[in-house]
Amino acid sequence: MKEAVYTSIKSDATIEFIEKKSRFIGHARPVQDVEEAERFIDSIKNLHPSATHNVWAYRLGISGQIQKFSDDGEPSQTAGMPTLDVILKQDITQVVIVTTRYFGGILLGAGGLVRAYSKAAADAIAAAGVVSYGRREQYRFSVAYSEWGALQNHCEKRSWTLKDIDYAEHVTCTAVIKEGEAEDLSAFLQDLTSGRVSPQFVSSIYLPID
Repeated sequence: MKEAVYTSIKSDATIEFIEKKSRFIGHARPVQDVEEAERFIDSIKNLHPSATHNVWAYRLGISGQIQKFSDDGEPSQTAGMPTLDVILKQDITQVVIVTTRYFGGILLGAGGLVRAYSKAAADAIAAAGVVSYGRREQYRFSVAYSEWGALQNHCEKRSWTLKDIDYAEHVTCTAVIKEGEAEDLSAFLQDLTSGRVSPQFVSSIYLPID
């Protein structure tokens, strides 16, 4: 099975520079949906309420089908669109970029604004780092303490991640595996526990691929 993959930024990032006395602050964040992107935009506006502009753009969806931007009062096509253009040229998605500007008293002109907002977006992406994301499936189950060591060793060999571990009467955990590996996980658990344990699907998520 071909792995479902998209490219985005690895983490949050903030950069800053001065252009003809105007202060530009670029903020980037990897996001999963429109609601998360718009919450981030609102958070930056709340963080910089006295800024002259908070320009933003986002691209969402595994194929990047959702695209939106705002010039936030800058001349049309000089701020939000150049920000989105940088995202498109780098072919990344699931990302939002907000550039805060504090006007320094010197007009930059249309060309200067395009260059400044493009630089802010590009610098923020570079600071965040670009990485591929692959879809993973999460399964939850419980094993006996006597079986825990063998499970850990097997998961390490298969590059399966164990998380949300709860040590109670049994050890309960969530395994994060690639798509198409659920049968392998189920077969291993059935063999390890003599048919007692079957993994229960929790959800699919996208995670950075090393």
